[in-house]
Amino acid sequence: MKSIFLMGLLAATVSATEMNTSKSPNLVFVFADQWRAQATGYAGDPNLKGKTPNLDKLAEDGVWMRTAVSTMPACTPYRASLLTGQYALSHGLFINDVPLNPELNTIGKVYKAAGYDTGYVGKWHVDGHGRSSFIPPERQHGFDYWKVLECSHSYNDSPYYEGDSPQMKKWKGYDAAAQTRDVQNYITEHANSPKPFAVFLSWGPPHGPVKLAPKKYQKQFRPEAFQLRPNVPAEMAKTARMKLLGYYAHIIALDEYVGDLLKTIDEAGIADNTIFVFTSDHGDMMGSQDAMMKQQPYDESCQVPFLVSYPAGLGREGRQIDMPFGTPDIMPTLLGLCGLEIPESVEGSDYSQVLAGQAKPENEAALIECITPCGNWNRRQGGKEYRGIRTQRYTYVRDLDGPWLLFDNEKDPYQMKNLLSSPEHNSLQERLDKVLADKLRDRNDEFLHGDEYMKKWSYNK
Repeated sequence: MKSIFLMGLLAATVSATEMNTSKSPNLVFVFADQWRAQATGYAGDPNLKGKTPNLDKLAEDGVWMRTAVSTMPACTPYRASLLTGQYALSHGLFINDVPLNPELNTIGKVYKAAGYDTGYVGKWHVDGHGRSSFIPPERQHGFDYWKVLECSHSYNDSPYYEGDSPQMKKWKGYDAAAQTRDVQNYITEHANSPKPFAVFLSWGPPHGPVKLAPKKYQKQFRPEAFQLRPNVPAEMAKTARMKLLGYYAHIIALDEYVGDLLKTIDEAGIADNTIFVFTSDHGDMMGSQDAMMKQQPYDESCQVPFLVSYPAGLGREGRQIDMPFGTPDIMPTLLGLCGLEIPESVEGSDYSQVLAGQAKPENEAALIECITPCGNWNRRQGGKEYRGIRTQRYTYVRDLDGPWLLFDNEKDPYQMKNLLSSPEHNSLQERLDKVLADKLRDRNDEFLHGDEYMKKWSYNK
């Protein structure tokens, strides 16, 4: 009887395992706000060496997209492109605090239609009806599990709404920690479901206020010891050091939470069949190029971390991919990894086979753009329209007056020498200009003054 019982138990275990690995992969998509690609230990930031162990391990064991860029490096435009797989001139969200059309086909709707349980926790910032307003289910874009606020940068006891209830609630303590615990519970509760799940976790930090980072993490740094990037001018050094204290403190806290999420996934027994993504919506200048915040075409602003773990589909040996990868490419690539049909409305490309090592990384350049300056980089602060490309090696950008920037990021990683004035780079400029022109033609982008697009979409200045 004992042997029969053990055989039956073994058969049941095998059956459960087969069921768990044969279903479509789960997705845990984690993204921070304003975390530039350079600010991790694995990417070589000397101030974070040994201080981002979980992300370092994820980069070592997973796929690291080294040239991932935020196509339009601002909060709302990025999020709209993430959700739709479209460029800003198609979905229309090229400034912050405007509404995403509820009729658009979005990633939450696609996963839900494919039989997934769907969830979203944290910052939303594409509803456009007020940063503290309740977002009703018809504007939740296919996410069933919903604990969201449109936008807040008050990270302690911050508010949110749950599901279809207009009753405001509050996260207890540091909201990134509370949101992480909530998603850990979601993962545990859904791990043994016959249905796969797709859950998105959107943290507010390390976006400022940097002083709101928990003190225990701030105590791990001494601003006077920071090694600043060479492109931070001397007059910005003091400000940059004080900002980086809180910025880095947020970062090491979030790295800890990444470790917690990965541990929960592993303990739930679903690590092999779960796609785990870590990224950010855009970067932060933090004093580089004598600037703060984002929206600009420099790497500190537009280059973002992008790490993927999916052992069943991508293996366990870490790989680095230098191919440029833009925001609209995220949705089709994730759907491709999950074996789901990509809607015709999607404008980005499916690079799932590149991630899997089954196709060559052939994308030459990712588009970077500012349709109209706004927010922290408005016209009074020097903001201006631009269109550009980020290749594996070069950055090339035009403004409305013509060519603006050309950097060789291999020889000049801090983008301190604009090559447009060098005659020996004329042929390079011509080649990159053609690549940019082709991309704009493919997008039907006439590169007009920003006011023209503001009028078209009936946005107020």
